[in-house]
Amino acid sequence: MTRNKNNKMKNILIKTGIAAISLMVAGQAAFAQDTSANVDMSKVVFKPIDPENVIVIDTTKGRILVALAPDIAPNHVERIKTLTRQGFYDGVVFHRVIEGFMDQTGDPTGTGTGGSQLPDVKAEFTFARGKDSPFVEAATINGRSIGYIGFLPATSQPSALLSIIKSGQLAAFANHCEGTASMARAMDPDSGNSQFFLMRGETPALNAKYSVWGRVVSGIDVVKAIKVGEPVVDPDKMIKVQVLADIKDKNRPKAYYEDPNSNYFKQRLAAEVAAKGDSFNNCSFEPLVKAQ
Repeated sequence: MTRNKNNKMKNILIKTGIAAISLMVAGQAAFAQDTSANVDMSKVVFKPIDPENVIVIDTTKGRILVALAPDIAPNHVERIKTLTRQGFYDGVVFHRVIEGFMDQTGDPTGTGTGGSQLPDVKAEFTFARGKDSPFVEAATINGRSIGYIGFLPATSQPSALLSIIKSGQLAAFANHCEGTASMARAMDPDSGNSQFFLMRGETPALNAKYSVWGRVVSGIDVVKAIKVGEPVVDPDKMIKVQVLADIKDKNRPKAYYEDPNSNYFKQRLAAEVAAKGDSFNNCSFEPLVKAQ
């Protein structure tokens, strides 16, 4: 089978797979993040994000900063940075955008059938966590530990199993919340290449089925302003995409996330869990992020 035929099949599968899921969440309101309106910002402990692990996406609607997560999806992060540094994404359109769901891009043909000449990337749907992993647990709900891995909301096997499982490693995955950056693929789990999507709203049906590689830390309003369509008529595009570390301007932005291990975050988290009980959702209560 030729590469073109493979790409056509890939496009069909991406469309049917994600479109089917979008029908499941149609009309579902996006969960609001924990915002500064109810937070004493003087108590928030922010940690800087390495500029080597931030990409800056300048679009026709404004700027988006996405923090990368090499600890959970190292191969996908490397692919995104490699293509970014090649200028591959410059001028590429958002070819498929669904209100309340996601913005899909990364295809230089703008049709949903294209990709890069690099080999596909193996799935990184889940990651292993052990006793020393920086997983901050919020609660155990329905037999799963709900919490955070850095700036990403995540879910794993219950922590109680750490002392039982011989390997001492639990399977975990990052959640597809509003602002999550994840890799598009075909039916083959190992078919991620260049196309990716940014979440406009929470979609649990994608969890552990697509490789999460980052989170929007600035510009979620831009993500939601990208023109909608399947396909999009006169689509918005990524004008220029850069790794933050490569921007030499002394006034380049700096990205930060709230330390989920900080006392103030844990105090707010405990209050939220106590108030919500089993309905607690870590997509609606996330570590704060910012750029300045």
